Amino acid sequence: MGRKRKRAATLQEEEEPVPLPSLAPPLVRDSDEPVKKKKKWINKQRVLVFASRGMSFRNRHLMEDMRTLMPHSKPESKKENKDNLRVINEIAEMKNCNKCVYFENRKKKDLYMWVANVPKGPSVKFLVLNAHTMKELKMMGNCLKGSRPLLSFDPAFDQPHFAVIRELLVQTFGTPNQLPKSQPFHDHVFCFSILDNKIWFRNYEVLDVDGKLSEIGPRFVLDPIKVFDGSFGGQTLWDNPHFVTPNTIRSVKKKAQSFKYTNKVQQKEGYKKRTPKDPFLGDPTNDIFQTKPPEEAVSEEKQIFIRKKI
Repeated sequence: MGRKRKRAATLQEEEEPVPLPSLAPPLVRDSDEPVKKKKKWINKQRVLVFASRGMSFRNRHLMEDMRTLMPHSKPESKKENKDNLRVINEIAEMKNCNKCVYFENRKKKDLYMWVANVPKGPSVKFLVLNAHTMKELKMMGNCLKGSRPLLSFDPAFDQPHFAVIRELLVQTFGTPNQLPKSQPFHDHVFCFSILDNKIWFRNYEVLDVDGKLSEIGPRFVLDPIKVFDGSFGGQTLWDNPHFVTPNTIRSVKKKAQSFKYTNKVQQKEGYKKRTPKDPFLGDPTNDIFQTKPPEEAVSEEKQIFIRKKI
């Protein structure tokens, strides 16, 4: 009996809850003592994402997709096309942003994207091609909103001008660690690959630890135009020699279509020159069918129209 009582007493002592330490602040505190701040969120990158007026619905949805993929982004109303691009630096400073992604629309056809480090630079200007939004693609992949992405770059980014572009893309699209609006894990990948001197962007979801991926969207192609020393301007550090403006591409297509009409006219004229006016000219049997009417017959020609009596 004594052993059982001792065991029961030890079990009760083990089951008794341990009191938690009080989280209440101390009653007496020195006023000169500095308040302790959290030091985890060190990389406080904020990106301003907005566009100019006159955007199409597809480009506007693409901009909204980029905002959802970047939890550290901030929106802004549309900018007037007549304003100078240097005004964007002041807008970014008022929004407390040190990076900017600006979509510039021209002629309601061409979409340009600026990626800049505000306010000192550098900045890159791209032409956006083959843009497809998330709702348009309807991919099977899915990722949690606010999760941090893994950035994957092609080995061709080791070139000097592409190295500057890569660093800008890392600082702009990479979600900072311990961001309040982000989730503390990685479940999707931003893939930047170079093909035909253009940057191809793809977004994949990480399905398994084995590395299986599933595309989510959006997808687009960036054709780099120039790299500037400053923010939205300044000295040109690199100019793409392979870039062709969309206006020249459209003019070449129109000229190719105009050649169809000129070729048809030339073919008709050549056909008229090749074919004779009289289709029976040069045939010796044509004289048999070339007869005169009775009113115009003279002398011996009248004998042709006299019928013999039976």
